[in-house]
Amino acid sequence: MKSEEINNQALSVHSGFASVPSFNMKEAMQEELAGLDLTFDKIKIPAGGSITFEVPGDDPDSPDTVKEFSGVIVFHHPVKMYYREKYTGANNPPDCGSFDGFTGVGNPGGKCLTCEFNQFGSALDDGSGKGCKDRRRIYILREGEVFPLLLSLPTGSLKNITRYIQRLMSKCKKTHMVVTKFSLKKAVNANGIAYSQAIFNVDRDLTADEQNVIAAVSTQIKAISNSVGFDIDTLHESEDKVTIVDHDTGEIIEPL
Repeated sequence: MKSEEINNQALSVHSGFASVPSFNMKEAMQEELAGLDLTFDKIKIPAGGSITFEVPGDDPDSPDTVKEFSGVIVFHHPVKMYYREKYTGANNPPDCGSFDGFTGVGNPGGKCLTCEFNQFGSALDDGSGKGCKDRRRIYILREGEVFPLLLSLPTGSLKNITRYIQRLMSKCKKTHMVVTKFSLKKAVNANGIAYSQAIFNVDRDLTADEQNVIAAVSTQIKAISNSVGFDIDTLHESEDKVTIVDHDTGEIIEPL
């Protein structure tokens, strides 16, 4: 193969996100989604310890099942949800919720840090867990697309995403500066119950041109993220019953 052909192939691979067309997401949604509820197609983490994601494809009724996929984390933020009564699986909004992890809106509302339901021991069905459930929303842009997918991380994966972000920061990088590879592993809690845990690794660094494009997408997603309802963070039925314990420290993390 000629060196020119090799260089062209390398360019096509490593400029993938730089080719994302300029797209005013807010303007498009105002025109196309007027009067409709804003939502994002969701990547699902299965229950029971399965190591395959459900990723939206061309057929909304038949998602793709994959062991791993790659994309850029264009934005991520914490979500807290508190239900005064046991969660039944319906799409009802929580009695109190937070999109920043600091301030709850609803009943009881106020500062999350000092809220009694954000303390271990406040769960309805489990004296060791918290009544207020923690999630982290991750908006993921895949190559060749302009609208991100949404991954709502359950509590059992929060420590992994924290470690991943810290590894990036130790190298003076942020999540929107790299392509991230997402995979799953089977974990078992202190009660012997299996659950699926998300794993994060760097696929490759973004080029300077790609970072410029992603920065614009990130700004738009951040501006509209608070408009996404809580129904995207549907809890599994088992999340109020099973306690996850950190295998390294023995610390109770959360009911899952």
